[in-house]
Amino acid sequence: MNRHLSLAIVAIAIAAGSGAGYWFGSRHAAPPAVADGTAGARLDESGAAPGTTDGKAPRKLLYYRNPMGLPDTSPEPKKDSMGMDYIAVYADEGGDGPDDSGVVKVSPARLQTLGVKTARAEMTMLDAALRAVGRVEVDERRTHDVAPRFEGWIERLYVNATGDPVRQGQPLFSVYSPELVSAQKELRIAEELERGAGDADPAARAGARRLAEAARERLRNWKVGAAAGKQGDTVVFASPASGVVLEKKAVEGMRFMAGAVIYRIADLASVWVIADVYEKDLARVKLGEAARVVIDAFPGQHFDARVTYLYPTLNAATRTTPVRLELKNHDGLLRPGMFAHVEIATAGKAARLTVPKSAVIDSGDRQVVLLVLGEGKYKPQAVQLGLRGRDAVEILDGVQVDDQVVVAANFLIDAESNLKAALATFTAPEAKAAAVKGAKAAKAYQTTGSLDSLDVAANTVSVTHEPIPALKWPAMTMEFGLASPEVAKGIAPGAPIRFDFEDRGDGEFVITRIHQAPKAQHEAH
Repeated sequence: MNRHLSLAIVAIAIAAGSGAGYWFGSRHAAPPAVADGTAGARLDESGAAPGTTDGKAPRKLLYYRNPMGLPDTSPEPKKDSMGMDYIAVYADEGGDGPDDSGVVKVSPARLQTLGVKTARAEMTMLDAALRAVGRVEVDERRTHDVAPRFEGWIERLYVNATGDPVRQGQPLFSVYSPELVSAQKELRIAEELERGAGDADPAARAGARRLAEAARERLRNWKVGAAAGKQGDTVVFASPASGVVLEKKAVEGMRFMAGAVIYRIADLASVWVIADVYEKDLARVKLGEAARVVIDAFPGQHFDARVTYLYPTLNAATRTTPVRLELKNHDGLLRPGMFAHVEIATAGKAARLTVPKSAVIDSGDRQVVLLVLGEGKYKPQAVQLGLRGRDAVEILDGVQVDDQVVVAANFLIDAESNLKAALATFTAPEAKAAAVKGAKAAKAYQTTGSLDSLDVAANTVSVTHEPIPALKWPAMTMEFGLASPEVAKGIAPGAPIRFDFEDRGDGEFVITRIHQAPKAQHEAH
């Protein structure tokens, strides 16, 4: 009897061991491939081993991409920081088209989140005035210095303040000069001798004439006859032009030397504006072009001017060249030394193909715009720029009339485009040729988990899901988008669910269907 009991115990142990082995194997074996897109750990999405296509020739491996869609690739298998395996990318997985290098497809939800705005390229009049800063200066051709050519003393001042207005011929000051008085007396004596000689000795008459002519020549050289009038032993100097006194160095009773500037007078009816134009813009400046000057002291008012001279020198420190503009100043509003903003018209009146300035992404050696291809697709397009206006920029090549371009959030889309272009460099030419057959349908997956939270405004949910062998994801909590708000309708946070989702590329995973799973089934997983 003991023998039969022993055999029974052995049989029970064997059965128990077999059951335990079956239970252990069912818990750890790779799940089989299913028709809804879920694949086993050792099967690819077609149900075949990686690198094969149903017994056909091995698939050509291009690279391994980050499982979460991050901009990171590897030529060899590896894991990310969360321990997830990188996903293999094969040459026969298709592409976006032969001319779609860097094309980015953005879902409507992400377009709204990014705040993408577009505008059309159109033919318009470009406000491409060349802008520079300058300063108001005196017209050098309307400046006059009053400087006696002889030495003497100032007896009296008739205009004794800087800034006083004067008229042409108005007395400025009177002087006393012994040298001048002596020359004038010599002239009077010589003239009297010449008149008194009469029919006397011809030699005496000729000598008196020569003496008088020498005295007149000295006075002419001193500009006394033209610029001064005699009052006793003093000479009065008058203003040579109408204007204002810029400088006055005269003081009553002071002595002056020959050539000393006593007054400087300028006519401010016309002034100059000297603008500093950068070296790169010199080719756009032409003599005779109209310009507009704005003065900070008179907001909302502008003054018409014209380019009259382009100086032949360049300031090596600022890399600018002075440009001279002339404008009328009949009202006397413009004062030398004022700061001026200058706009020189260089675009003309012809219509040009333009886009908003915000549409151009300029990195210095690269200028691109993002063309709108439709259906949420955007393509970076290299362009050649022309003149730049206040709000728009001229396009010489790369864009046609009525093409739509992105004018807001274009930097974010361009960053994704650069990522895609970088990934495309791993693709061999023959693989690219095989990838032009058309866009591939989104990959669908199914798993279980629990709904943690729902964000109605962003149309997203936070889900804690079970491991997904097809994507080589471990169990974790992550955020999914929703195909529509109706997908999560009636599902309470914390409820166990079984859901279907799609990988739409660029790291976008969208739930398309949710089923509430029995709590016991969820706990079993």
